[in-house]
Amino acid sequence: MNYALKIKNLTVIYKTVEPVIEKISIEIPVGVICAVVGPNGAGKTTLIKAVLGLVKPVSGTIEIFDMPGSINQKKVAYIPQRTTVDWDFPISVLDVVLMGRYAQLGWFKKPQDYDKELAYQALEKVGLKHYAHRSIGELSGGQRQRVFVARALIQDAQLYIMDEPFIGVDTVTEQTIITVLKELRRDGKTIIIVHHDLQTLREYFDWMVLIRTQIIDSGPLEKVFTSSNIERAYGSLPYFLTLQRDF
Repeated sequence: MNYALKIKNLTVIYKTVEPVIEKISIEIPVGVICAVVGPNGAGKTTLIKAVLGLVKPVSGTIEIFDMPGSINQKKVAYIPQRTTVDWDFPISVLDVVLMGRYAQLGWFKKPQDYDKELAYQALEKVGLKHYAHRSIGELSGGQRQRVFVARALIQDAQLYIMDEPFIGVDTVTEQTIITVLKELRRDGKTIIIVHHDLQTLREYFDWMVLIRTQIIDSGPLEKVFTSSNIERAYGSLPYFLTLQRDF
């Protein structure tokens, strides 16, 4: 089996004595949509920040497509939480999407017609081509999230990492995003998503990492998404799951 991401014995500690994540070891294969799930404070965002090189672990190794993660970041596209972005910055939707080309172009080379065509195609995929010349600040929260997805698409990455992309978005945006992600999976791409909604796991994902500082379980969704694992992670079983006879 080919793996998009391999993590071994990863530990991250911030200013506190207690680790935020401790001795994490996982393997995520190529061509899956993987949910990273766990309660608040479980270390989900810290885990993906470590993969992206945004935080430095105190121990452990990270490999992206069988190479050290620190030297293989060009194969990764990252979509952060919308709450971390300054939306008052005066920039057009098209220019935000074109930022996805900077890794190929370099920061001081202007996008060419080819790059702009890729940006328009990406915006069309997320249903926002006609918004290309609007200010990003004029868009709704869901539309902004779709712009971020379009920006990731033109990076032509192999691994897409998303932090809570469905929080606070409308149904149209959520369905648009998941449709695009399933198309990426069909093309052999790998998607890792920090996710909070247990009710949509079976519909959206085929792989799962369940975390509570340490790994509770990881692997195919049908193996990991069990009542016993959820209780270990959350301390109790959410009410809606108790109503599912096949759970």
